Amino acid sequence: MPSSPPSSTPVLVPEKHPTGFEPLKAPLFRRLWIAATISNLGGWMQDTAGTWLMTVLTPSPLLIALMQTAASLPVVLLGLLAGATADIFDRRRLLIFWQAWMLGAVALLSVLTFFDIISPWVLLILTFLLNVGTAMNSPAWQAIMPELVPRDQLPDAVALNSAGFNLARALGPALGGLTVAAFLHPGRGAAWTFLLNSLSFVGVILVLYQWKRNPLFKSALPAERIYGSMRAGLRYVQFAPALKAAFGRVFIFTIFVSAVWALLAVVAARDLHQGALGYGILNGSMGLGAVIGATSLPRVRRRFSADMIIAIASSVIAGTLLVLAFVRYPLIIIPVLLMSGFSWTSAMSTMNLAVQVSAPSWVQARALGMYQMIFSGGMALGSVIWGLVAEHFSTPIALAAAAGGLVVTLPFSLRLHVMRGEQPDFTPYRSRLLAPQLLVEPELWEGPVRIMIDYHIDLADYNEFVHAIHQLRDVRMRDGAVRWGVFQDANDPQHLNETFVMESWVDYLRQRERFTAFDLTIRDRVVSFHRGDEPPHISHMIYARERASRNGGSSGG
Repeated sequence: MPSSPPSSTPVLVPEKHPTGFEPLKAPLFRRLWIAATISNLGGWMQDTAGTWLMTVLTPSPLLIALMQTAASLPVVLLGLLAGATADIFDRRRLLIFWQAWMLGAVALLSVLTFFDIISPWVLLILTFLLNVGTAMNSPAWQAIMPELVPRDQLPDAVALNSAGFNLARALGPALGGLTVAAFLHPGRGAAWTFLLNSLSFVGVILVLYQWKRNPLFKSALPAERIYGSMRAGLRYVQFAPALKAAFGRVFIFTIFVSAVWALLAVVAARDLHQGALGYGILNGSMGLGAVIGATSLPRVRRRFSADMIIAIASSVIAGTLLVLAFVRYPLIIIPVLLMSGFSWTSAMSTMNLAVQVSAPSWVQARALGMYQMIFSGGMALGSVIWGLVAEHFSTPIALAAAAGGLVVTLPFSLRLHVMRGEQPDFTPYRSRLLAPQLLVEPELWEGPVRIMIDYHIDLADYNEFVHAIHQLRDVRMRDGAVRWGVFQDANDPQHLNETFVMESWVDYLRQRERFTAFDLTIRDRVVSFHRGDEPPHISHMIYARERASRNGGSSGG
């Protein structure tokens, strides 16, 4: 038996890097991932069949490009509403409802296509209705990821979702094109593809129905109203620089990259003289590259920063657009599309993760809804722009212009940093906050409410204190304050007063619920400057209104 090494000799333990597949060990995540991948497979088969059916129904490049707009516009219109509903209502029930909505929309499209009651505008309208369901479903779907896996596995879960989506993208277009090509009449093949897609929603609905959900964030307060919830989401983003940077990167990226998706069918049909199967193979090449990219992301993230991943991806896709514009050899185009798919999923998964780690659970679905709005807004607007350029000039000019735009805007987008440095801890801190001790408990909807906090500091710390408390301002504002200010007592310069206003008492209680561990570090930094035996004094002021007397008259004299 060999002797053990001497104690002075260090034992080197090989560093274990995550494989990226750890989330699949969780049974619920695994079942949902499989069901969603099958559903996405049906969706990509439909996307190919529907787009190709449109090329059969009309020769107009604009109407063909509008298929991408019909897929993206519902998210632009409904993304914030979808996020608000997912943050207010039970996400499991919402997901079941919208999955059933999509099943019904696709089944109706299948029936109409079988009976040849189909036209370009009917196809566009039903594609739009299908994607209404997609728009309302997506924020809730992405927001449940932290409920399915531990937080440290969230990046891998996002990458696996992207891998499943892009695995479907790789196989679905080819299968969709093959299904359409298997029939003499493209409409009959498209109808069967639509029917198969409608059946693919059944598995997702069954898994969701069996899920016993235990949400991470449970409020003891009355649910927010839809309008107020949407306003709260917008307010949060206004005072969250990391989210605004991610949104800016998404919009710049998608408005130019949309040219690939909008015009690939036109390139296949008119420039490469391919049929539905050939278009499916081209589309699937990007999907296959995306699968490779998603499964490689854990290794890529260890070598490159998020900003660098997005910059490299933008450069590769700009090159892809130029190849599609001027090269007419599929053997060259297919490998380029593989690299483009790798770049696409690397960039989009990185930006999606940036949104998820930059918002706490109470507002996460709204943040994801706005992310989807901006993503789809870029796709929809870009599709219209490049479709119009292709129709009035030519497809190569449209693709080359998109490539040029992506290159020209890259230096500007690099100023919008994504996932830079250590990410904040958004674990809720509300359980450790002491409840306000008041003589009279206000009604929940009374307000406005003014909160005043008195600090006494050394004048030598004045500049540092003011800098720190202005960071606390962003916390107050994004969690619900409508006004904020800090004031110095002219008669006692060491006395400073922080004042912020909430619309109602319930909004103030919600603000306290939303306090996170990251917010605590900012607040503790401010409080550390306070001098005195007692903590800073807090006053809660309710807007004074005339009250009715007991005999029904006014209380005034």
